[in-house]
Amino acid sequence: MNVSTPRDGYGVLTEPATLTIQRVLPGPIDRVWAYLTQGELRRQWLASGEMTLEVGAKFELVWRNDELTTPPGPRPEGFTGRHEMESEITEVDPPHRLAFTWGRSGGVSFELSEQGKHVVLTVTHHRLPDPAMLLSVSAGWHMHLDVLAARLSGTEPEPFWDGIARLRAEYTRRLSA
Repeated sequence: MNVSTPRDGYGVLTEPATLTIQRVLPGPIDRVWAYLTQGELRRQWLASGEMTLEVGAKFELVWRNDELTTPPGPRPEGFTGRHEMESEITEVDPPHRLAFTWGRSGGVSFELSEQGKHVVLTVTHHRLPDPAMLLSVSAGWHMHLDVLAARLSGTEPEPFWDGIARLRAEYTRRLSA
């Protein structure tokens, strides 16, 4: 699927229950791949957890969103300081494609392609089971990818929870349209 990068950076529904979101990131591709696959680098923008890059390998993702930015901003009600999820790798083609299971949804895939000195990262979250999860995943991926872009660019992202609050409101508007 060839999805163009929206100018505003927002995710789009590419199927009724599938979110696709893209970012153009500073390369090289191996550096971006490392931020997807190495637990300590991934912890800086998404969740920690060591993974063996083999189809069928199980691993645990551990979120500590309060630690992603300084300051983190006020955590909304209903969110905890730590969250864990068991996952399993379903596809791996270094440094171009990684896919794994994701909770109650159909899974998530990451595709990397080189574009000069930049890398286009396409994240696709498949088979989201209900509107509430679609909203949560949309705002969550958007903010986590904003943090990744900042880390790769050497800049400081906005406070994580402030961004989540802003993005939840915007995705509520966009997804109900």
